[in-house]
Amino acid sequence: MLQRKIEKRLVEWKNTPGHKPLIIKGCRQCGKTYSVLDFAKKNYESVVYLNFFKNEDYASVFSGSLDVDRIIMMISAVLGKDADFIPYKTVLILDEIQECAEARTALKFFHIDGRFDVIGTGSLLGVQGYGKKIEPKSIPVGYETLETMYPLDFEEFLLANGIQTALIEELRTHLDSMQPVPEAIHKRLRELMLEYVVVGGMPEAVQEFVNTKQMDRVLKIQRNIVNDYQDDMVKYSDDKNKSKIRQCFQSIPMQLSKENKKFQYSTVKKGATSSDFDGSLQWIEDAGIISRCYNMTIPELPLAGNAISDIFKVYMQDTGLFVSMLEDGTQFDILKGNLYGYKGAIFENLVADFFVKMGRKLYYYRKDSGLEIDFVIRWRGECVLVESKATTGNVKSTKTILNHPEKYHINKAIKLGDYNIGFDRKILILPMYMGFLLTET
Repeated sequence: MLQRKIEKRLVEWKNTPGHKPLIIKGCRQCGKTYSVLDFAKKNYESVVYLNFFKNEDYASVFSGSLDVDRIIMMISAVLGKDADFIPYKTVLILDEIQECAEARTALKFFHIDGRFDVIGTGSLLGVQGYGKKIEPKSIPVGYETLETMYPLDFEEFLLANGIQTALIEELRTHLDSMQPVPEAIHKRLRELMLEYVVVGGMPEAVQEFVNTKQMDRVLKIQRNIVNDYQDDMVKYSDDKNKSKIRQCFQSIPMQLSKENKKFQYSTVKKGATSSDFDGSLQWIEDAGIISRCYNMTIPELPLAGNAISDIFKVYMQDTGLFVSMLEDGTQFDILKGNLYGYKGAIFENLVADFFVKMGRKLYYYRKDSGLEIDFVIRWRGECVLVESKATTGNVKSTKTILNHPEKYHINKAIKLGDYNIGFDRKILILPMYMGFLLTET
């Protein structure tokens, strides 16, 4: 069974006095339902489960009065013996809650009542154009806790592949002391990183890889997921946006293959502008499939305050799904170290994957003069430049900025690449696989 970080957050939520109903949002097939059900079975005497996506009739339970006793009566009538509501010992799970607006509204009344815990999961919560018929009458502001779940991150992937927690803590020690990782461990983690680039973090793909190590089976799963996403774009968007959303999504590999990876609407369709496609791109982002990385006027804190809202790059939130969108054979090239023209895009997307799954917003810095930094982050209280290098490579732009502290006020940079730990003046050199350790705290 895959070990997920959400389990700890679920326990913390349950143990918080007076906790509110919990909503877990995230892209489809990232493991929300499995994790919630597993947690519920371990921590409650009774688990009552409704899946609105699989059974549309369940929505009728919440039509009319939202009195908690009435809702319980209705659920009991529908589920029979599977609806055992024991006060203070029962959790009600509302899966794919975006399919039933009234169920979302009812969370307020369950919180006020206080006898039963409620967890809702949703894949398309907040997605514009999802459909007027399921727009909530009122979102229970102040009566729910919202948690975002992602596909497995690299640390979870390591655990799934037999790396012990103690070794991950040892890596943190090496990062703090800036001492090289022992060569045997370094080599193994490098191999696992390349496997993660290809497999990514979708639970079904990871489990298949752990069980069989058959990359063709993993790729089939990933492409099925990508196809499911594209089906969602057709099923759950406004008619006028269906084709535009798919066009935006399908353009991502082309966008990242360019030397200047700024997202360009003209790459989606010749002559297109933001007014043609920005709403479509927003739909994909709201669905948890992509993340935008914003350019900055200057690389300084606060990062969000210096972001340029209409100049950005787009990365897939899961690197494995990104690689699956490339041509056949790419997976095997990556595992062999043959990266060709996509090497920059692949490893930039890997770093974006690391950062997004730890909850970071993404920023970069690029000037028309040619000055360009892959990522800008807040790390240990400072504004830090981060360069991603697939193999080796210079960091001319980083050195230029570090050599002008009077202008940029930057004192530290990190170069991630095919190296062990080292230090070059103000540049901390780290193996690419240690990018997942660069948390904000």
